[in-house]
Amino acid sequence: MTKKEKARPGERTIMGFDFGTKSIGIAVGQEITGTATSLGAVKARDGIPNWSEIEAHVQQWQPDLLVVGLPLNMDGTNQQVTFAAKKFANRLHNNYRLPVETQDERLTTADAKARLFEQGGYRNLGKGNVDSMSAVIILESYFESLWQ
Repeated sequence: MTKKEKARPGERTIMGFDFGTKSIGIAVGQEITGTATSLGAVKARDGIPNWSEIEAHVQQWQPDLLVVGLPLNMDGTNQQVTFAAKKFANRLHNNYRLPVETQDERLTTADAKARLFEQGGYRNLGKGNVDSMSAVIILESYFESLWQ
């Protein structure tokens, strides 16, 4: 497929982000399989990432869509970091000219910690690991939402 051709729905490569003010987890997934893989995390300062690291991932994976986890309160209302995540989503769109969607990420951190603990105990629970696993979970929940 050339760069000018668009992937058909169901066959897109999608990159997911777990936004944080100190670290941003990144994952990539294939819509056709509904699976996602961690790409690690990039450090951020007050929510501003090292854009060259994100650029490297975007160039390598050539995603068709970007999905940013939207941190909401348990009752579905916005919190302060919700607005920062939306700003990050807008910057992704402006920087890479790719469509960007948001995905509810409530409870992904707890789920990520549980998965990582199952895989290797407490030594697996480093901040970057949690953020990147959260990005995987955000993408997986996005895929699930497409099939509902």
